[in-house]
Parts: sequence; structure tokens; C-alpha cells
Amino acid sequence: MFVSVAVVFWGILPIALKLSGGFIDPVTLTWFRFLVAFVVTFILLWRFGNLKQFSQLQGGDWLKLAAAGILLMLNYTSFVYSLDYLSPGTAQLNFQTAPFFLAFGGALFFKERLTAVQLSCFAALALGVLLFFHPSLDVSAENSSQILFGVLIVQFSVLSWTSYALLQKSLFTKLTPNNVLLCIYGLGILVMAPFSEFSHFGLMDSSHWLIVGFCAINTLIAYGCFGQAMKYWPTAQVSAMLALTPVLSFSVNALVVYLGWWPEVFKVDVIDLWSLLGIVLIVGAVFTMQLWPLYLGNKQKRQAHVEGESV
Repeated sequence: MFVSVAVVFWGILPIALKLSGGFIDPVTLTWFRFLVAFVVTFILLWRFGNLKQFSQLQGGDWLKLAAAGILLMLNYTSFVYSLDYLSPGTAQLNFQTAPFFLAFGGALFFKERLTAVQLSCFAALALGVLLFFHPSLDVSAENSSQILFGVLIVQFSVLSWTSYALLQKSLFTKLTPNNVLLCIYGLGILVMAPFSEFSHFGLMDSSHWLIVGFCAINTLIAYGCFGQAMKYWPTAQVSAMLALTPVLSFSVNALVVYLGWWPEVFKVDVIDLWSLLGIVLIVGAVFTMQLWPLYLGNKQKRQAHVEGESV
């Protein structure tokens, strides 16, 4: 449930981020998103008495928190910058290296075992993503240098996000996910304030406030749910679910174009039989990844039941 909510909100987010580029810069937008998330998270944690956990942290833990906060800030701002060079769908395509880095990071740092079935699912995911977005892979166009620069920005964002997620998971033995995020939001507010252009807020109209408000609520819900999912689920299973994000983002972009909203900003993405085959592979691989552990668990229970009856 947690990771599904995160996927939905992250799938919709590029639409709002693309719209925000016309009236606010990425750093100021990220500062506002962190501010709203910090205030709401602090009130909830204070109300339920969950702030006491910070008293048990040591120096190394605080360094991890600081590093996670800086990395998440870099992820936020760099991804928004990439939308100046790439469409939301193309940016989401290039961000899909993140689930693979996250899964193998979990295997490397947390000794999470990747089975042959899981590795096969990741291979199918990679193939499905490439097929799904294959029209976007043409770099022979006139703006190929612009696309390449956008891809490099997205990959920097991917590495920042993956490192943040792994650092966050390493802190779960001492802090809840929301406490980790509270520190990250607070650090972000302090670090980005000198680089933010607060004059943007005075020039925004009601529609602009709706967009930045949605971005802020998106941060609060998506990252809160993602943190909970990382706490309760193996990294590989969480990362596999994230592969559904570009499919949802593509679908939302197509819906916006179909409805004729913001025609000067969003253009229709090309989809053909290969792209549809990519969707089937992605969805099939994700469901196999999630259902396989359940199948193994039920199989072990049946074997234990049979052995118990035989005894």
C-alpha cells in the first residue's frame, strides 16, 4: 500500500514540475516543498510524542542524516532542471536506472539476497522500459546535444536519490522514517534559503499557488510512504514497484494532452506496438517480483503442514 501510493504521486509529479518551471526556479520550489513537509511532519511527530528518538543518536548518525539531506536536495533540484531539456516522459525513462541501483545497493550494503527469479524480473523490467520509451531513444535529432545534457542531469539525480534512500534505510534501526525525513526537511530549509528567490512568491497567482501546493503535498505523502515501504519491505521489491512510475507518468501526460490542458507545454508522446509490449513486460515483471515471495511462503507452509501430518 505504501509503495503504491508513492508510485502514484511520483507518476503525477512531473506534470506539476513542468508547469512550475514557468514561474519559479527549482531551488525555491524545493525550499517551499521542504518547508511545508517539515511543518506538517513536525506537528504530527510532536503530537504523538515521537521526537524522543533523536536523543539516542550518535555523531555518525547525525552525519548520515546530513548526507541524506544534502543528497535529497540535489535530487530534487537537479530533476527539475532536467525538465528544461527533456519531456516528463523522457525524464522518467532516464530515471528508471534508479530501481536497479537501489536493488543492487540493498544487496551490497544490507546483504539482501537477489534470487534468480528477481534478477530475471529486473532484466525484463530493463527490456520493458527500453521498449516502452524506444521512440525517445532517438538521439539523431537536431536537439540531440540538449537531450544528452538532460540525460546527464537525470543520472546525477538518480545517483543522489539512490544514495539518499540507502542512507535512510541504514538509520531505521534508530529512527522512524518520518523522523529521518524531518531532519532532512529541516536541513534543506536552512541550506537552500540563501539560494532561494522569495520574490517569486509575491508574483504568483492562485493557479501558481495550486501547483506549488500540490508539489509540497506530493513531497509529504510520497516520501513518507516511500520511507515506510523501505522499512517494511526488502529493497528489491520496493525498487521493482518504482518501475511502474514512468508508465503512470506517460499515461497522465497522454490524458493532459487529450483533454487539451496546457497545449503550449505538453505534447503527445509516440506510442506503438513495441511500447505496448514494453508496458506488458513492466507490469508482468513487477507483479512477478511481488507475488514470488508470497508463492514461496505458501509453498513452505504447505510443506510444513504435510510434514506435520506425516509425523
